[in-house]
Amino acid sequence: MRPSFGLNHLFTAALALLACFGTAAQTETPAGAGVVVRLDARLDALVPAGATIEKLADGFVFLEGPVWLREESRLLYSDLRGNAIYQWTMAEGPSDYVKPFFHGDGTGLRGVGPNGVALDAEGRLLVCVYGSRSVVRLEKDGTLTTLAERFEGKRLNSPNDLVVARDGIVYFTDPSFGLEGMDNSPLRELTFNGVYRLEPNGQLELLTREQERPNGLVLSPDESILYVANSGGVVTGWMAYDLGPNGLSNKRVFRDITGVQGEGGADGMKVDLAGNVYATGPGGVWVIAPDGTHLGTIRPPEALTNVGWGDDGRTLYITGRTALYRMC
Repeated sequence: MRPSFGLNHLFTAALALLACFGTAAQTETPAGAGVVVRLDARLDALVPAGATIEKLADGFVFLEGPVWLREESRLLYSDLRGNAIYQWTMAEGPSDYVKPFFHGDGTGLRGVGPNGVALDAEGRLLVCVYGSRSVVRLEKDGTLTTLAERFEGKRLNSPNDLVVARDGIVYFTDPSFGLEGMDNSPLRELTFNGVYRLEPNGQLELLTREQERPNGLVLSPDESILYVANSGGVVTGWMAYDLGPNGLSNKRVFRDITGVQGEGGADGMKVDLAGNVYATGPGGVWVIAPDGTHLGTIRPPEALTNVGWGDDGRTLYITGRTALYRMC
């Protein structure tokens, strides 16, 4: 039997026990196809001894995602520069799901494929697409429905990542990463990189334009906090905002990694039920407590882009730039 990874299946009593753990000396232990760096004893309840990193598939161009289809026991993940969404199952391994995803010439773009993916309440796939500079929904019949492509009449830059709240509202980031020349691209119509809220009725609201390089984002378990990765600028790292009907407030630095050395940067992330954040950053997946303490790092052997829960919350799937991993 695999050890239970993450807090999704731990009892409330175990959550209270976390507060009793203190800081531990740094240790680095082998974990299959990678290592685990332990900085705080609280990590032991989240990444137990014996948890291993496995490489599931490789040979890709630039992976993103991933998202778990629970009823099908199937993982979907995107390749933004390979212009595809792939699938992985225990029985069949990796295979094509939608390839190619974007149909167009890609003139003036650094990548044309799908980036962040998420599921709505009906199990439909929502996708940020560099090629079309839009957020789309993949319908059950395989057709695409555009959900957002313009703000105040101007084309979005290159929607990057998204998260769906329980009420169906979609939050997404729109940096200029997908444009050649990025902020200096002649194709750019907006003068800022934004974080948006998309209502189920199609209304699009700009929540903030103050981050230089908004990237991955995730909601806290009670959906009262929006975490947003900032991949460059004055402060590189993860920001936190209080989230309410009127938008964002109480901006603060959740974890500053400005100047931290390591392959990769602040990118995609997820949370567990106790509010711990699992964020891809320099040198691996940073596990960060709700109070901002860096508990440790899960470190596969390459730069990472995103993570996602699977197997009913027992497994963390990890996308590297060229390979797919899991830790369980």
